[in-house]
Amino acid sequence: MATIKKVYSDSDIQVLQGLDAVRKRPGMYIGSTDDRGLHHLIWEIVDNGIDEVLAEEANHIKVTIHKDNSVEVSDNGRGIPIGIHKTGHPTPEVVFGTLHAGGKFDATGGYKVSGGLHGVGSSVVNALSSWVILDIQRDGKKYVQTFENGGKVVKKPKITPAPNKKRGTTVHFKPDPSVFSTTIIDYKACEERLKESAYLIKGLKIELLDERTGKSDTFQFNNGIVEFVENKTKNKSTFGEPIYFEGISQDIKVEVALQYSENYYGEELISFVNNILTKDGGTHETGFKSGITKSFNDYARLKGILKDKDDNLDGTDIREGLTAILNIRIPENLLQFEGQTKNKLGTTEAKNAVEQIVTEKLGFYLAEKGEIANNLLEMMIKASRARDAARKAREEARKIKKTVSKKTNLAGKLAPPQSRNPQKNELYIVEGDSAGGSAKLGRDRTFQAILPLRGKVLNSERTKTEDLLKNEEILSMIYSIGAGFGPDFNINKSNYKKIIIMTDADNDGAHIQILLLTFFFRYMQELIDAGYVYIASPPLYKVTTKNSISYAWTDEELRELTTQAKNASIQRFKGLGEMNSDQLWDTTMNPETRTLIQVKIDNFVEADKKVAILMGDDVVPRREWIEHNVSFENEDTFTLEDVGVIEYE
Repeated sequence: MATIKKVYSDSDIQVLQGLDAVRKRPGMYIGSTDDRGLHHLIWEIVDNGIDEVLAEEANHIKVTIHKDNSVEVSDNGRGIPIGIHKTGHPTPEVVFGTLHAGGKFDATGGYKVSGGLHGVGSSVVNALSSWVILDIQRDGKKYVQTFENGGKVVKKPKITPAPNKKRGTTVHFKPDPSVFSTTIIDYKACEERLKESAYLIKGLKIELLDERTGKSDTFQFNNGIVEFVENKTKNKSTFGEPIYFEGISQDIKVEVALQYSENYYGEELISFVNNILTKDGGTHETGFKSGITKSFNDYARLKGILKDKDDNLDGTDIREGLTAILNIRIPENLLQFEGQTKNKLGTTEAKNAVEQIVTEKLGFYLAEKGEIANNLLEMMIKASRARDAARKAREEARKIKKTVSKKTNLAGKLAPPQSRNPQKNELYIVEGDSAGGSAKLGRDRTFQAILPLRGKVLNSERTKTEDLLKNEEILSMIYSIGAGFGPDFNINKSNYKKIIIMTDADNDGAHIQILLLTFFFRYMQELIDAGYVYIASPPLYKVTTKNSISYAWTDEELRELTTQAKNASIQRFKGLGEMNSDQLWDTTMNPETRTLIQVKIDNFVEADKKVAILMGDDVVPRREWIEHNVSFENEDTFTLEDVGVIEYE
């Protein structure tokens, strides 16, 4: 047979015109084409309204979800300019039809502070919508422009006198079903994001209306991030009122609200830059941590609480039990993010600005509130002692490999893979010895490792670090994964690219899943962020006929199988231990036939809040949350999806 070579010539080079590039590679612009990408379209238009608010030109934003799942976003800002652009086209046409066109590239232009850098938001929404209706009111005129089929202009704009000389911009768009895997707008996702935005700007009013159900909400917080931090700590035992301060340094506005809690051993720092959540931190968080560490150590030295012979308190000691909101505004000429996603701030000036404001303002607060300061320092010193104990425990954990037979008998627990390639290897964390035995027999030992859990999995939300590190099951997981723990965690050292939680399909199994995910969320969050954590999905039923064996994962699948099969024998698996090794391999472990559910954090702030409520010490808010959010009618199991702590893909 002759070999046909593909010719690569000048004609193969494509130039995508207008918005074609967005439709060709939507993931480059909105991250994905699933529900997250779908809702990203809303955030882009809402953020344009937020920029008008930051420019002190608007104070009201309204989002309406229509019955056809189209979305309408309006603000009472200045309105997009409606004259003729220097390109010869109407300016709104340029903004919505051209990539990298907008008023946010120059700090001397229409926006001094903005979340948008690239000028692609409006045009990307246009490109990925079936239609867009743009309604602008400014300068006494009403400008209406319609786009269809991925941003194409279908008719000339209509310009009429504006009623009552109102001003503002309204964008009504319908996401294109040929682009997205779903076009169903999630009210709850909108509610969470818009509420968060309202917290960050004092007095901003944001309305949300769902015409599909008639549900509506209005968000307005006159005390801004103080109310935000109060909401975050309402289920914790706190030290007095939140501490709040603000200031300006190097033309960067810094706003901080923080509160300490008793019996909470973690730390929660949520940061925003120009109303954008920077979940991966950056220079501003570095400045905050340096400032708060310096402030408390300086005060402790000044008051003689720390003597000359004493070491300074470590930053982790000072931040234990802390919940803080860091909200900064940076001028366009200084704004710099790392990477495409705006998740991490790279502006070098932000570190010094935040550190200066925090050191100065918090220092004044501690001097004025001596009793509170002393109580907080007492808590921090206890945390320092506990950290020393935890450090010793971590050192013990690092020695596990040498003392494993004496300490945790890990050699009898972990069945490692033959391969040493972490890019291919998988770790199954399995509930119980019986299932662990079946999994060890049924696995592909070349790349699959099995770690059975024999004892109780601790709730890491309620357990001190040093106590966690005394637990045999926790130590086994830390050693098996091989990437460290807590502040020492390094995902690049992980022995596995997939860490798969495999439990029984019942309430106990769901509880174990939640306990394990809480541990990963608090102490190995990078595993979840990187997409390394999965939930195995074992079948509920085995259906046997004379000629075949089939499996069903849901009652609906069972009905379909039994309808098609005659004289079928049905076995309900009560646990993984009831499955033979070959059954476990065929249904749950074979990469070609299994179903794995990847764990993702869709909204860190909301996930953190739910973990604190559901896994924390306070029983009342947990019971209230479950009563309002979970239905137990006709259900055999209480699932993680019910709880909503994580998002499944």
